[in-house]
Amino acid sequence: MFHFLENTISFFRSKITGEWPSLKQWRRLPHVLNKSERFFIVIFIFLFVASSIALIYGYYQSRTVVVPAEGGQYAEGIVGQPRFINPILSQASDADRDLAELIFSGLLKYDSSGELKPFLAESYKIEGNKVYIFSLKPGVKWHDNENFSADDVIFTIGLIQNPDYKSPLRPNWQGVQVEKIDDLTVKFTLPAPYAPFLENLTVGILPKHLWQNISASAFPLADYNLQPIGTGPFRFKNIQKDKMGSVNSLTLEVWPQYHGQKPYLAQIIFKFFDGEDELLNAFEKREIEGVSFVSAINLERINKSGEINVYSLNLPRYYAVFFNQTNSKPLADRNVRLALQYATNKQEIIEKVLLAKGTPVDSPLPKELLNLAQDTAKKYDFSIEKAKEILAAGGWRDSNNDGVLEKAFENENTPTPLEINIVTTQWPELVQAAQIIQEQWQKIGAKINLEILDIGEIQQNKIIPRNYQAILFGEVLGLIPDPFSFWHSSQKKYPGLNLALYDNRDADKLLEDARQILDAEERVKKYAEFQKLVVNDVPAVFLYSPSYLYAVGKKIKGVDIKNIATPSQRFNGVENWHIQTKRGWK
Repeated sequence: MFHFLENTISFFRSKITGEWPSLKQWRRLPHVLNKSERFFIVIFIFLFVASSIALIYGYYQSRTVVVPAEGGQYAEGIVGQPRFINPILSQASDADRDLAELIFSGLLKYDSSGELKPFLAESYKIEGNKVYIFSLKPGVKWHDNENFSADDVIFTIGLIQNPDYKSPLRPNWQGVQVEKIDDLTVKFTLPAPYAPFLENLTVGILPKHLWQNISASAFPLADYNLQPIGTGPFRFKNIQKDKMGSVNSLTLEVWPQYHGQKPYLAQIIFKFFDGEDELLNAFEKREIEGVSFVSAINLERINKSGEINVYSLNLPRYYAVFFNQTNSKPLADRNVRLALQYATNKQEIIEKVLLAKGTPVDSPLPKELLNLAQDTAKKYDFSIEKAKEILAAGGWRDSNNDGVLEKAFENENTPTPLEINIVTTQWPELVQAAQIIQEQWQKIGAKINLEILDIGEIQQNKIIPRNYQAILFGEVLGLIPDPFSFWHSSQKKYPGLNLALYDNRDADKLLEDARQILDAEERVKKYAEFQKLVVNDVPAVFLYSPSYLYAVGKKIKGVDIKNIATPSQRFNGVENWHIQTKRGWK
């Protein structure tokens, strides 16, 4: 060691005296040191370098955080087929609404917490109770690079208001005047105050320059319904169909000139399936990473992979059996409808179908939505005995001992059997619910036939022509609920959504008045009276409100959803979803 120090000091003496060692002297250093001294120098240098690297790395780690990075694709499975990826026609199909949510933009948008925020609008102001003035964002581009302007807004609302285009949204826009102030300012004037009006402004806007020359008759057949152009965060890339013309998949890619926060994901691929079982098979084969909706009965199956997060979302939705009294003589008898109410054990359905992940519903506006008092409307408690008493008092008898009740109506020679056909979708949750209802109602002497169809066939052949006796289906009310479209008599025919074909003048008047009342407490009073009428008339058997279970692969980070107004709004905050990460300075 002494020799090592002596040689080292001698070597650097020139440096101490102000003379830097020459290259030749540097090369002689290993020769003036013995083996152990050279080993010591190597260790010393290694420790010095390692310590420096550790210090630099520690400093970098303490001054940076993991942040999202651009790139990656996400594949999600959906039950159903896209047909109208068009915001003014998409209301009846979850597949259409999901795609429209990502491709199009509205003036306003719900954020991940369920709050309305400006979207295509930069700001807005309300004058009085009937005038809304919106300032639009400058520089917004359509996916074909054309400029967005007030003309597109006025054009879209005009299509919705035109009955020839058969938009389900038309009732919410009747009487509304739309005026262009300038290219970036639009004024809406309502005929009367309308409480949920701001929610209507979440509708996606269509590009006038592409749609203006397409007639009403050609509108539903236009190629743009499956190859849409919007202003949303993702644009249409390609579509794949099978030999029969059914859509297998549709790919969206990020829109580089998006007017909001640019998404991190490069692509979202949607794959379409006929039923949930087929969809889950695709998930198990790793063909998709997300599932648009999972039935409670399949939660265990999907959780087996350990590679997925299931989000339970608050959604203002309920399911019911809606009665079409015009297509069924037994259902036109209030005693029958009332007996079916008492014969329905909702808790059994919730326990067996939803595995207790839901709540019973007794009216068209669940009290949780508007904080309605529990005694707002009559509640029909489950009672087989009560149901049988009502039918007996109404003249229903099993005269031939075949287990099915009959009744001879006026001017009828042959008694009419208590036989009802129920239509529902192939979704396992609804199939199981329908089977339980079938068992429950047969206990009071009714013959119940089930017709299980895919959602496309139900929409086209049942809902549009109102060709059913009873239909087990769901309704989504919105975070600012307006049941007008579901229960007003003007909505009995398509594109209206009054599946029960309910017609009550007093209920119509209450619905018309309620949507004009801005004061929430006063509006609730109108809805409370409306509910009493509906529950008393028994146009449907209200069943349950399930939790909306949305499954997303764990590789997708940044998913933060709480309240949604429609299933498609699960994509609120999609711009924060990411797969890739990097470190960024704090």
